[in-house]
Amino acid sequence: MGTITYVLRGVRPLGGDAVDVVLADGVVAEVAEAGSATAEGATVIEAADHVLLPGLVDLHTHLREPGREDAETVASGTRAAAVGGFTAVHAMANTSPVADTAGVVEQVHRLGQQAGWADVHPVGAVTVGLDGVRLAELGAMADSAARVRVFSDDGKCVHDPILMRRALEYVKAFDGVVAQHAQEPRLTEGAQMNEGVVSAQVGLAGWPAVAEEAIIARDVLLAEHVGSRLHVCHLSTAGSVEIIRWAKSRGIDVTAEVTPHHLILTDDLARTYDPTYKVNPPLRTAADVEAVRQGLADGTIDIVATDHAPHTREDKDCEWGAAAFGMTGLETALSVVQQTMVDTGRLTWSDVARVLSTAPARIGRIEATQGRPIAVGEPANLTLVDPTATRTIDGAAQATSSGNTPFRGHELPGQVVATFLRGRATVLDGAPVAPVDGVVSAP
Repeated sequence: MGTITYVLRGVRPLGGDAVDVVLADGVVAEVAEAGSATAEGATVIEAADHVLLPGLVDLHTHLREPGREDAETVASGTRAAAVGGFTAVHAMANTSPVADTAGVVEQVHRLGQQAGWADVHPVGAVTVGLDGVRLAELGAMADSAARVRVFSDDGKCVHDPILMRRALEYVKAFDGVVAQHAQEPRLTEGAQMNEGVVSAQVGLAGWPAVAEEAIIARDVLLAEHVGSRLHVCHLSTAGSVEIIRWAKSRGIDVTAEVTPHHLILTDDLARTYDPTYKVNPPLRTAADVEAVRQGLADGTIDIVATDHAPHTREDKDCEWGAAAFGMTGLETALSVVQQTMVDTGRLTWSDVARVLSTAPARIGRIEATQGRPIAVGEPANLTLVDPTATRTIDGAAQATSSGNTPFRGHELPGQVVATFLRGRATVLDGAPVAPVDGVVSAP
């Protein structure tokens, strides 16, 4: 069986019955009756009442490198990912230079391999420079060493319907997907927060829900017409949930994500004028929060994706109007999902594995190595969580380079105890474990 490295004793895969799980040679080597597994020289982790999940997969991460290493690097961002239980992340294209060529996506992919904390799958830009004028080198990025399958101008909307149609047609050739940032730009010029009662009371320019919903409605119809895959980024309104539900009822090949912060935070936080809560799309109403929770529970929304958006202190520690949009999320995502969906009875731990691992891996077309069943012979990309633990979030103590978490000072349930990337621990006892040689091969 080879050299045994870890025995997880008394662990509960997907929240089920307790078993012993043995990891060796990068795979799950044995699943045995609880208390029965023995392996000479192995590191034994007593994991009674701990839940074992397939390694988490984030379809929407901003790692900032190249260009904004002052906010985050591939190394620091993927270290944060590992601490949050992630074994793979998809790195968004709005870097500097933009990831719109084979050369840039290969650079990001290589940086991920060198860091060794998690597999990094670059997302390619849909348009050159994210400028919405002409298509980027989609085919070249797909054929590159990074094997890009997800394309997005996230941060900006592909607002031209002709370009969006062409992109949807183009990616069909290699089973790619266009991930749309749904924001009609002419409806959101100068917008600062959700349009509604709170925006009127605090005097900040409103961001109407219809600006998101109009683009989603258009794009699901385009996807149906073309017969292509569409993914909707960071869905945030009740109306958007209904459009996705309608589209799926018609058999349109559309998937959607919700962020952890849109599952729990509301636009009422804008009353503080704390730019930590300034995000794109904006925090919405309590009714929207309820709608996205229900959409995630009933399968209308396919996945949770962090939209981890690190910023420097200078970009956030200023007046609201001048502050950058975005929040960090990799290290708190699982806890927020536990609090809002598991502890409320809306999702089981098996469901959590689906929305945070299996489904995002399938959408990103990395399901051969990530989001796999916890079974003998499968890659040992795994996350061990103690659901009974609680922790108070300290932004300055996080593994990410940026402290712009909206959960600073919040007590959240659950603690990632260990993360394994191909059988190697990247996190033990809740703390990151540096790669031995600094380089870990990735598919």
